[in-house]
Amino acid sequence: MITLQKLTPTQSTIIRSAARHPEGRIAVLATLQGGARANTLNGLLKRGWIVEAGDGHLLTDAGYATIGQQRPSPPPTIDDSPVREIVQPCRSGTKLAKVVAALQNPDGATIFQLMCCTGWQPHTIRGALSGMVRKKLGLSVISTKAAGGERVYRIT
Repeated sequence: MITLQKLTPTQSTIIRSAARHPEGRIAVLATLQGGARANTLNGLLKRGWIVEAGDGHLLTDAGYATIGQQRPSPPPTIDDSPVREIVQPCRSGTKLAKVVAALQNPDGATIFQLMCCTGWQPHTIRGALSGMVRKKLGLSVISTKAAGGERVYRIT
């Protein structure tokens, strides 16, 4: 049985937020100032849960073990392959995520369907398709129009 060490609520918050950071970087709470900030960081340093690194602090393996986690494996190294633009996915739960999900449907989506799921006006939908989906996210959007029907947009 693993026994977790006793943490103060502030120490727990700091260590858990650092564990979510890809590098294990410590982000001290904005509400923690003055002596409380120094005492909290000194307490973490004394126990070996964090180390000083350049202009900040990093979580150690002992710090991860304190909250019952392991250090995540490092990201794969970049080889000498040609550099290409990396597409940043949109945040989940946003209206833009709803638009992308609707466009990924094999049947696609019409402007009216996109208006219903986002509450946006038609010109805003067209602008989002052009500016955010095509340019910022780098997704290829095609539009088709059946004879006498509405225009349907889908991501290829």
